Amino acid sequence: MSRSVGIVKSKIFHCKDELSLACGQSLKEFELVYETYGKLNSKKNNAILIPHALSGNHHVAGKYHKADKYPGWWDNMVGPGKPIDTNQYFVIGVNNIGGNDGSTSAKSINPKTKKIWGSSFPIVTVQDWVLAQKKLIEYLGINQLYAIVGGSLGGMQAIQWSIAYPDAVKKILCIAAAPSLTAQNIAFNEIARQAILQDDNFFKGDFYQHHTKPKKGLRIARMLGHITYLSNDAMDKKFGRKLIQGKYNYNFQKNYEIESYLNYQGDKFASSFDANTYLRMTKALDYFDLEKIYKKKLSKVCSKIKADYLVISFTSDWRFPPARSKEIVTALLDNNINVTYAEIKAETGHDAFLLHNDHYHQLISNYLRS
Repeated sequence: MSRSVGIVKSKIFHCKDELSLACGQSLKEFELVYETYGKLNSKKNNAILIPHALSGNHHVAGKYHKADKYPGWWDNMVGPGKPIDTNQYFVIGVNNIGGNDGSTSAKSINPKTKKIWGSSFPIVTVQDWVLAQKKLIEYLGINQLYAIVGGSLGGMQAIQWSIAYPDAVKKILCIAAAPSLTAQNIAFNEIARQAILQDDNFFKGDFYQHHTKPKKGLRIARMLGHITYLSNDAMDKKFGRKLIQGKYNYNFQKNYEIESYLNYQGDKFASSFDANTYLRMTKALDYFDLEKIYKKKLSKVCSKIKADYLVISFTSDWRFPPARSKEIVTALLDNNINVTYAEIKAETGHDAFLLHNDHYHQLISNYLRS
């Protein structure tokens, strides 16, 4: 486990402050599951927050035990001597409210009713997540984060942080993100949600009481999502038109390797992810629209930002293409904010932000050290 943060443990932040949500409801109290790597220095000015994307969580790096086959989702980025160097920085990973992995969510017990929240758990937004994260950062005794590094939905949270709390963060690294979703992206999310909502085992979100899961819907949702995270070139290179048995079977079973791969990904996801979480995460994506939230053009929305910015996009990312990153860059430049932009050549589509790329990793490392 060289250059790894090693064996890690999750922690729980129990906040007894009421959390007022954008939807008009509130949580009287809530819990956030989080992990930390590295050490907070005496000045408490070396902390880096890493918000997660749609299906991510607090487990950013390391393993839970020696035989653990699955290190944290950004283990190639975070660790000793890695781009986000835990020898230098105190790194915080957090599972958002409504999340899949232990934070207060639809799977939790509603303290008022003493029953599982289920369908009654409120819709949460990026604004809500950032508000909850701010309470965690205050609990850790940190007044200003050195940086927030986020990819995709994590990048949206990073932007929201710099707008909502301009004095609370020094650097924003916004990767493969956008100031809002396009109609096409909202459409993909709606199809995925409908697959879940129309599953007979969904029971209008109260499937927990029926001791079942809407696995069919989750499978289809994940299969659809997975296609959008990959580029055409990446899929062609990895699978092409390869047949599993080298011939047509003339039936509706899996003939092609890409079919087998998507079914495997769907099965794996459906066995571990919560349907109510998926619905709420995709809605949070849909509702993130800075111009609508603040009722101003993007340039004016960014006028109070004080953090320096690194904005990164990937050439083959058609779900969050470079043009969307450039919208962010333009709005920042309109306000004379110190911004660096990089468009990384990559064949792997939106998933590129999760994968190893020497140029990309060196850029992150250099920017954090600068």
